[in-house]
Amino acid sequence: MPAPVLVTGATGFVGRSLCRLLVERGIPCRAAIRIPLAAPDLPTPVQSVVTGDIGPATDWSEALTEVEAVVHLAARVHHLKDDQPGLYRQVNTLGTLHLAGQAARAGVRRFVFLSSVKAVGESGHLTPDTPPTPADAYGRSKREAELGLRDLEARTGMEVVILRPPLVYGPGVRANFLRLLRLIDRGVPLPLASVDNRRSLLYVDNLADAILTCLAHPAAAGQTFYVSDGEPLSTPALIRHLAHALGRPARLVPFPPVLLRLAARLLGRGALADRLLGDLTVDDLPLRRTLTWTPPCSIEEGMARTARWYMQPGRPSGPF
Repeated sequence: MPAPVLVTGATGFVGRSLCRLLVERGIPCRAAIRIPLAAPDLPTPVQSVVTGDIGPATDWSEALTEVEAVVHLAARVHHLKDDQPGLYRQVNTLGTLHLAGQAARAGVRRFVFLSSVKAVGESGHLTPDTPPTPADAYGRSKREAELGLRDLEARTGMEVVILRPPLVYGPGVRANFLRLLRLIDRGVPLPLASVDNRRSLLYVDNLADAILTCLAHPAAAGQTFYVSDGEPLSTPALIRHLAHALGRPARLVPFPPVLLRLAARLLGRGALADRLLGDLTVDDLPLRRTLTWTPPCSIEEGMARTARWYMQPGRPSGPF
């Protein structure tokens, strides 16, 4: 039997999709979980190891036993408002490098790290040649982890692959994407018809498939890749896709984007306005060409699956 793949963050949004895909493809999967209560969220064949909180003192020895590859998804996630920015570095930088160091000493062959576009920037078109200028503590923590992993790779020979996804959506999505689904479902008019932007997106199962490709493909070693669904969407196009998938009308109202941005900043929602109104696209051609990878799921199908999850009985409910 092949050696198991250790997945951190296995019970999270991306982790559940990845563990399911590993099981479907007959690849042994070991899930690092923070608390024992999280184990029922995993597919039945997945082993689980309780590691507690991730940080610079976490003991990974049991989790790494006989492991050939690690996929590190666990992180302190980005929030628009956070009063403890130092925790990003504690978890996302120091915790990542501590795990990677123990993995190298345990003989792990390949370490796949889920970084973020925020390690480079939050606007414009990001390419492999774009100089990293992270805008906040979360982005800086991811960028510092990237740099530390490259140094560790040079010192130990453990192969490191870094993936930088944009916004990830799919069944189980939370935060702003879920709020947008609710607004569309409830027929709230959205003053975004005049927005002419482009945003890269990534369906969660496409990300899981890309991760598996990075685990297996020899040419992935030592690479840093952007990954996306492909053709970026404008915010109005995204709303139309979701509305169609939900069977609802897209209630888009024209309004000058410059006034929307001004109003949002006056209300302390400037970061949210940047996401709705601004551009953020990535160049994922190096990933596609180097690994001969294409997303297995189209944007239309990804939106449809997300809508079906949202409309299930017992779907998430709550305020806008």
